[in-house]
Amino acid sequence: MQSAPANPKFPKLFEPIHLGKLLLKNRIIRAPMLTCLATRDGCVTERMVRHYRELARGGSSLIIVEDSYIDDKASKSNQCQLSVSSDDHRPGLEWLAATIKSNGAKACIQLGHAGRQKFLPIYPIKAPSRIPWEESYAAGVSVPEELTFEEIGDIVEAFGDAALRAKQVGFDMIEILGCHGYLVSNFLSARTNKRTDWYGGNLESRIRFLAEVIDCIFKKVGRDYPVSIRLSGTDYEEGGITIEETKKVAEVLGKAGVSAIHVSGGSHHTMDKENAPMYGPLATNVWAASEIKNVVDIPVIVVGSITTPELAEEILEEGKADLIALGRPLLADPYFPLKAREGRPEDICPCIRCLDGCVARGVSVGSIKCSVNPTIGRENELGIFPVAKAKKVAVVGGGPAGMETAMVAILRGHKVTLFEKRKLGGMLIEAAVPEFKADIRRLIDYLSTQVKKAGVEIIYSEATSQIIKEGKFDTVIVATGATPWIPDVPGVDKPQVIETLDVLRGVETGKKVIVIGGGLIGRDVALFLAEQRKEVIITTRGDDIARGMNGSERLAYFERLSKQNVEIRTGVHLQEVADDGVILCDKCGTKREIKVDNVVLAAGLVPNRGLFDELAAIPRLEVYAIGDCVEPRTIFDAIHEGYWTAYNLI
Repeated sequence: MQSAPANPKFPKLFEPIHLGKLLLKNRIIRAPMLTCLATRDGCVTERMVRHYRELARGGSSLIIVEDSYIDDKASKSNQCQLSVSSDDHRPGLEWLAATIKSNGAKACIQLGHAGRQKFLPIYPIKAPSRIPWEESYAAGVSVPEELTFEEIGDIVEAFGDAALRAKQVGFDMIEILGCHGYLVSNFLSARTNKRTDWYGGNLESRIRFLAEVIDCIFKKVGRDYPVSIRLSGTDYEEGGITIEETKKVAEVLGKAGVSAIHVSGGSHHTMDKENAPMYGPLATNVWAASEIKNVVDIPVIVVGSITTPELAEEILEEGKADLIALGRPLLADPYFPLKAREGRPEDICPCIRCLDGCVARGVSVGSIKCSVNPTIGRENELGIFPVAKAKKVAVVGGGPAGMETAMVAILRGHKVTLFEKRKLGGMLIEAAVPEFKADIRRLIDYLSTQVKKAGVEIIYSEATSQIIKEGKFDTVIVATGATPWIPDVPGVDKPQVIETLDVLRGVETGKKVIVIGGGLIGRDVALFLAEQRKEVIITTRGDDIARGMNGSERLAYFERLSKQNVEIRTGVHLQEVADDGVILCDKCGTKREIKVDNVVLAAGLVPNRGLFDELAAIPRLEVYAIGDCVEPRTIFDAIHEGYWTAYNLI
């Protein structure tokens, strides 16, 4: 085990700690996250090994490999999910464990059973009771079958066998998935466990299944082998698991000999609590971990929106947890622990809690990704290597696409000049103004810092085609973003009409405001104004203002919006701006006048392609367009296009 001095900025984070007999070099561990990098039948792949190798190299003391199914009957929950269900998986699991350990971290694997929460149309679906997962049932999935005593016994044995298999192939520790709506939590929750036998009823009986699993595991692996259990402090569901119940469960498990309690929260019904988005608070489960820590004598791990080493250190200093588990932050930057230990937190690429790469475009449709880290899932395939011949490159636009391109291009050896007519950040500057979008501020700071540290020449003035010609650049990458679209309606030029970006720049509005447009910018500005105690109306031509939101964002956004004075009008468009309000028209042609103080236009964005079109006409000049100047989209698209453009620049 390599010893390393703790950085004085984060002394608690880098203290060693024991989980049972397992000594960890620091208090940062990698939380288990589904990657969908296994084969269809659950075998380890080279791509998965590369992913975990990079995580282990980043300085975490313990890597908890993702939820792995324990039998071939009903425990598999996702496509391309890792399996520990049979000895056929031993060679790959041994390879995975050895890779993690040989790269500086201890290796743990999480064992789980889907229960009623199955994301695959594969039967049977088994659960304690015939209580369906509502979303699946609405989509046509059958009600789960109630487990028999014999089947429960088989699952208990399967957990034990899987734990033994994990130990034998070299994992230092195992963790039991006991949260987020899967089988163990199905037994623990009175909402999903309606049994009248000795596995249901009061909490003591609902704990029985988990207690039997733990007992079986210890009989097979020995009581000195470290075992963690991941629990939801609460699942935030009416009639579900409460914090008082979880504290009692934790006490029982501590007395049974488990080495750690890993505290998460929520379920897929309450996914905004399971994966907190920008609209939700940071450190979402610390309150629960703190309460559990008060009733157990074993280490408590906390996970959930702990996005900076400063926040992690504060949690440990205040004694609210003993270890910090990082999931999404280690997707954004696997080297988070190493950079914190070396005292350079400004170099940590931040998780912005967008859930776009990891969930919406990740495991929901394919394999794990990250909005701010294009190499996730493709480690060692997309490494930055020097070019044979350097080019003189101009990047026009200092938004996320432009900064990412400039940074990667100069790291590859090109000579890069970045033109930005105001300050670095682009439209992210406005996007980050509301407190519920504060995560974006850290991304602006990170990209700005890295561009400057890399040695990019930054010119704070507008780049014209003449300036580019005179600069004798070989390549120009245009990242000039987008501009607001102004609808052609009568009265749109009246003084009470304000563009959304101007609202975010500080232009004052009256008490009653109507926001025209229910897309991303419109709904954020509506919430921003409402939280200033404005009376807000938001309109959309469509049927929903949550278009493009992932499930967690939707839940968190509307929970926040519900506390404000906001009226949503769907299926209408702006007909005219009157002197003291607006005239709206619905799909049937019915018009209605509404009195307001100000009209905020959020009708969308149009690409700012003027410079690109001019430059594209210049002979022998290599010109690329990236980001919103191609089409207004998301941070994911901007960062990834920027990376790829610079990566392919040879």
